[in-house]
Amino acid sequence: MSSSGETAAGSARPPAFGFIFISAVTCALSIGVMFPILPNLLKQFTGGDTASAVEWNVIFATSGGVMSFLAGPFLGLMADRWGRRPVLLLCLSGLGIDFVFMAFAPSLGWLLVGRLISGATSGVFSTANAYVADVTTPENRARAFGWMGAAFNVGFLAGPAIGGLLGQMDLRLPFMAAAALTLANAVYGFLILPESLPLDRRTTRFRLGRANPVGSLRLLRSHPGLLGLAGIVFLSGLSQMVWPSVFVLYTGYRYGWSPGVVGVTMMAGSLAGIAVQSFVVSPTIQRFGERGAMLAGATSMSVSLFWQSLAPTGLWYWRGMPLGFGGGLLNPGLQGLMTRRVLPDEQGQLQGVNQSLMGLASAIGPSLFGISFAWAVRHPEAHMTGLPLLMASVIMAICVGVGVRYAR
Repeated sequence: MSSSGETAAGSARPPAFGFIFISAVTCALSIGVMFPILPNLLKQFTGGDTASAVEWNVIFATSGGVMSFLAGPFLGLMADRWGRRPVLLLCLSGLGIDFVFMAFAPSLGWLLVGRLISGATSGVFSTANAYVADVTTPENRARAFGWMGAAFNVGFLAGPAIGGLLGQMDLRLPFMAAAALTLANAVYGFLILPESLPLDRRTTRFRLGRANPVGSLRLLRSHPGLLGLAGIVFLSGLSQMVWPSVFVLYTGYRYGWSPGVVGVTMMAGSLAGIAVQSFVVSPTIQRFGERGAMLAGATSMSVSLFWQSLAPTGLWYWRGMPLGFGGGLLNPGLQGLMTRRVLPDEQGQLQGVNQSLMGLASAIGPSLFGISFAWAVRHPEAHMTGLPLLMASVIMAICVGVGVRYAR
């Protein structure tokens, strides 16, 4: 690759946000396809034993999170040394291979191998964020991150519905579709996607000492306030793990919701996220700045989770949902603040650290919220059914306090 815009086909193209936005949508769509199906596939492998399927689901989530935690700094440093494009293609290919394993694996062991590969290459969105930082000015960066959040929500809005429809025909069919979509996206990127990081803005050498979670702390400590902001990345990611960990079981147990009601509720949340990140992020940041947007988003999420933890009926739960719609402001404001604090040749490392922290959160979250919910169910006399949501609310409140301290 002779220039920052050189593609595989040899033509020089200017970096464009549209390329990466489409890539993010299709990637989120392919991940969303598997969400309603994977638990049922695990249940099929365990002979219909729901408890065993839940245990395997925790193992899968934890294993993938640990691999992402370990690989994040390595992938980030690769992106700073050799560019965003090759790392993005590597990560898309790894995700596609994971879906191939899910589509054809004959045993749980092979499924786990696919998940480990996916976790080790789970840098699609972190690398995409580094790409966004390359092609936008600091003043417009938070708005672009808002659009990336909208891309994620678009994929998750359509993905579960598609996965559910295909899964009714064959539990393996959604994974075949996801594999085809993801690998096609990788081919699309190989042929079309230009590089965003010019040679003169890349780090001069690959430092193995920084290509791990411990070594990446040097980056966080080397810039004022960055370590505190990274703490918000971890804590907010941990808080949001309450949804994939217990949402379906929680709403079914407390409110008697059917899968259809759960699906409609998830769709409403995704639509609200798309609206906020597409149309509210930019004017909010223009009026209150990135710090104000981040604090407003964290506060909104904390208040909503607190309300929902106490909601005695499904109707009261829905009434608390609008309180959390402002949560879409958190990540664009946070990413905008963090990318301002590092150099151009450190943007990949920064996003790799963020990926590592999110991986750690996804490794801890299922056990933290799953065990707390199980305790609440086994001790009805404590009247603490909403305990996991209450814990998530407290964690988001801590994010507000950390933001006030470190986001000045």
